[in-house]
Amino acid sequence: MQHRSLIRAAFTFLAALAVSPLSQAQEADSELNQDLRLTAGRATVYQQMDKAQLESLTTPDRLKNVARGGFAPTEIWRALEHGEKVECLDCIPYVAKLLYDDNSKNREISAWWLRRRIFGVFGPGQVYSRTVATLNDKTQPEKRRAFAAEALGEFLTAAGTRHVAQAILEDESPLVRASAVRALQRMSTQGPNGELGVALSDPDEKVRLAAVHASTRVNVFTDIADLTARLDDSSSAVRTGALEALGTLRSRDAVVSIVARLSAQNEPAASVRAAAAAALGQIGDGAAREAVQNARDNDSDRFVRDAAAVALRRL
Repeated sequence: MQHRSLIRAAFTFLAALAVSPLSQAQEADSELNQDLRLTAGRATVYQQMDKAQLESLTTPDRLKNVARGGFAPTEIWRALEHGEKVECLDCIPYVAKLLYDDNSKNREISAWWLRRRIFGVFGPGQVYSRTVATLNDKTQPEKRRAFAAEALGEFLTAAGTRHVAQAILEDESPLVRASAVRALQRMSTQGPNGELGVALSDPDEKVRLAAVHASTRVNVFTDIADLTARLDDSSSAVRTGALEALGTLRSRDAVVSIVARLSAQNEPAASVRAAAAAALGQIGDGAAREAVQNARDNDSDRFVRDAAAVALRRL
């Protein structure tokens, strides 16, 4: 009998040990769940962190307030990021004004927040359609049209592709055309009819530079011939950018044209000749070995010789 009493006592003690922590854990979980109503993001992962170190959800009033302006870009970013999942239809007109803010970061984060809205942005007459109308309205100031093109790129909606592509072809402002090129890059497309290739021959240097930069940053770029033609561009910056792009794209069809840019007789800018040597190294076509070797041994510029020496290791 005494043994049975001891066994029962032991089981009772073990049960108490098991139940007590569970009860405490349940109480702690209840408190934590209440705290999570006030915090989000990292709080769901780093539950052991002090609440003061975790971000708080942005309230609708806070969203409206920061969107009115007068706040540092970092504060606007913080408010909109922490309000990513806050549904506030009344906030949309306030945030939409930031699409035309002079600070590029404010424009970017406002488009990011708006494209996550289920309602109030993409319907008829709402923010998206008004942005399209702004881009297409030639009576609008060029800066406002340029910002509208950027916004369409940030919205990442395929329907906007044709509008920014049209701006590349038809808008008189180089500022707008360059923004439209960057919008195509953001949407990772060369345009419905290859408008990115057309931009490579734009009269304005900044537009051409934007197009060269975009050529290696879209999923598919097929206008290699137009890109190769930029090796004869009047701008050394464009020539350099084109060489870098052709090297990145591993374009063997452009090797002969690139070799021509490696010669000091054809290319006076040493920076362009160095870019040509680097591009040939990236492409890795052995047919260019002799020209690269000659540049390594005879070019008057040390940086060109160094670039050629590195390229030779890859040929």
